[in-house]
Amino acid sequence: MKKIAVVIPSFRVKAHILGVIAKIGPEVWRIYVVDDCCPEGSGEFVSQSCSDPRVRVIRNPVNTGVGGAVISGYRAAIADGADIIVKIDGDGQMDPAILSRIAGPIISGRADYSKGNRFYDLRHIKRMPKIRLFGNAVLSFMSKLSTGYWKLFDPTNGYTAIDARVAAHLPLEQISQRYFFETDMLFRLNTLRAVVADVPMDAVYGDEESNLKIRQIVGEFLAKHARNFSKRIFYNYFLRDVSLASLELLAGVLLLLFGVIFGSLHWYEATTTGAATPLGTIMLATLPILSGLQFLLAFFSYDISSTPVTSIGEMLGSHSDSNEEQR
Repeated sequence: MKKIAVVIPSFRVKAHILGVIAKIGPEVWRIYVVDDCCPEGSGEFVSQSCSDPRVRVIRNPVNTGVGGAVISGYRAAIADGADIIVKIDGDGQMDPAILSRIAGPIISGRADYSKGNRFYDLRHIKRMPKIRLFGNAVLSFMSKLSTGYWKLFDPTNGYTAIDARVAAHLPLEQISQRYFFETDMLFRLNTLRAVVADVPMDAVYGDEESNLKIRQIVGEFLAKHARNFSKRIFYNYFLRDVSLASLELLAGVLLLLFGVIFGSLHWYEATTTGAATPLGTIMLATLPILSGLQFLLAFFSYDISSTPVTSIGEMLGSHSDSNEEQR
């Protein structure tokens, strides 16, 4: 039987957290409530009001954000010997009844990390606030580029589960500790070549208030996506391995840059002097642009098809079985 641990980051969720804990089923071995320096004193509130013997309260001395709180829970669960770690928000938006479904791909060995997807059933999308719907669509495309998991959607969904062995290999101290946490996790998982699975789920929207302000994080998210995309490309196509796709990317970028710069210079010269641009000059700018786009399309086609398919957990399990047979 797998030891399933639940991590609940707690910040301004005092009104909901006891209800969330009460709905967590007996399949869960331990529950970590992480008081992220909550002004409501949620950690103390849970300690005094909750009699569930599975609950452990962790208190962060300073506010570290949702990511920092989850990382504190991960460290505690790994140290205590958990096999699978599930993260649930304390505001009641995530239904604990589907916890086993979220962890299912890891329990079966099909994935190393699984996450909810609120967009799988189109009938439920109408319930989602329009601003969240639009924001998730934009963030999903950006996340595909920066993480390399092209088949995933709803990247900011915080209902997640991870194989504790994989979590132990992540550079937890380097992962973004605030609202970019879920997306940064996917980037870090890709560097390990971990398998990630989407799990259909519905979302619940009640009287809870989100601490996330879209206008405050747009610029930060854009910068971090660009950084992670650059790192992922460098790690996977130039540092770890050099393949035909690496050459396609280089050729595509160089040809596209040459065509755009060369064409722009001659277009500017033609507009300022009024002289007609020779057909050969136009072709010399156009052909590299078209060729560069073709190379880049070929590169992205390869990148999309190279999503990890063999889970780290499965490989570790096979290695352990092999060792047992040798003994």
